Amino acid sequence: MSRLIVVSNRVSIPKARGAAGSQGGLAVALGSALRERRGIWFGWSGEETKKFSGHLDMQKNHGVTTATIDLEPQDVDEYYNGYANRTLWPLFHYRIDLAEYESGFGKGYERVNQRFADSLGPLIDPEDVVWVHDYHLIPLGERLRARGNKNRIGFFLHIPWPPRNLLVALPFHERLVQTMLAYDLIGFQDEESVDSFLGYCRKELQADVADDGTVTYDGRSVKVAAFPIGLDYDEFLEGGESGVSRQAEQRMRSSSRYRKVIIGVDRLDYSKGLPERFDALGRFFDTYPERVKETLYVQIAPPSRQDVASYQKIRNTLEQKAGQINGERSEVDMVPIRYVNRGYSRQELFGIYRSAHVGLVTPLRDGMNLVAKEYIAAQDPDDPGVLVLSRFAGAAEQLNLDGEGALLINPYSMEETSEAIRAAIDMPLEERKARWEKLNEVVKTTTVERWRENFVEALSA
Repeated sequence: MSRLIVVSNRVSIPKARGAAGSQGGLAVALGSALRERRGIWFGWSGEETKKFSGHLDMQKNHGVTTATIDLEPQDVDEYYNGYANRTLWPLFHYRIDLAEYESGFGKGYERVNQRFADSLGPLIDPEDVVWVHDYHLIPLGERLRARGNKNRIGFFLHIPWPPRNLLVALPFHERLVQTMLAYDLIGFQDEESVDSFLGYCRKELQADVADDGTVTYDGRSVKVAAFPIGLDYDEFLEGGESGVSRQAEQRMRSSSRYRKVIIGVDRLDYSKGLPERFDALGRFFDTYPERVKETLYVQIAPPSRQDVASYQKIRNTLEQKAGQINGERSEVDMVPIRYVNRGYSRQELFGIYRSAHVGLVTPLRDGMNLVAKEYIAAQDPDDPGVLVLSRFAGAAEQLNLDGEGALLINPYSMEETSEAIRAAIDMPLEERKARWEKLNEVVKTTTVERWRENFVEALSA
């Protein structure tokens, strides 16, 4: 069996399965594959150095070899905070108004991808299979090819791919996409992203696009397909049996005074549609004022990228909206919204999800959104809650189930979201159980392990 080389912006040091504070399903799945195939996980250490030396820090933890490099402060500013998170991230999430185009960002992005290639290339044996992850490293495959690496190299994008008419706003967009065609396999979260990418190749590059998703351009071919990611289902349920999880559930139930709980769990990011969600909740309380005393909305929003101005702005906006909603509707012993700026462990989240009658997942645009799947997996089969899901989340393709799964909504519509909340709260038990059983079957069978196996098998074929 050939070795598997995994490359990502950051490396998650593997821990023992089930360890306290263990990482998410992606790290577990990749760690399992790397152990099986004697592989290496390569990426940035997260540390900065005054001058880049290319020094590799090689470690072995729980059977997985990791190799990391340090980057210069200028690299971090231009490659990570700049091009990756201030140019590509907003553009790929359809927020062209927030995308910043600075030449220094692009140069830093290309420089760091070259440094990744120069540091990683010597570690790759001729028979190794290389799997590159996410928008930080789009050009890496082309840089490895330029060094002479002829291995099977695949790329997976964890965020959405934008439509052609948005992508063309990116300076040098042709060059970025042309570098992607150096891979042997390109994977996206959903068919919408696949269609957008193939449409770009057909229209902008005049590439030959076959019915099976194979793109032929400049003498080589690459296969493009959707590989929806999932949960480490068994591990997540096992965590739900812990005392930590049960304590979190009981704490939520008692502190809510057994009101109907609506839960939202999102990283503090403008792609998550949180201001729109708060507006929809305000509309719900205005339309159904009797529900104020019967309902509690809990928003967990851990901060992210706090040094980027747009993230500071959204935090201020949410604090203002939450304060306004609560100020107009609270009693001395009751508030309709709890807004929490901190993270919780997966075990705690399981208990919080289980206590909630409604899971509200309403991004304006998302690659997959595993919170939707976590909420489903955590439900009590005898009394499950209802998932209200944005049609613009990648998970919507799997979880709509022809209208018999999640309640799909347009997150830009306050009225539609408000009515879906009401319908979810009032839904009869038998309908809730019927929807949950279908949703749970999807979540249980399309796991992160299945995703990993499908991608690696397709890449190795």
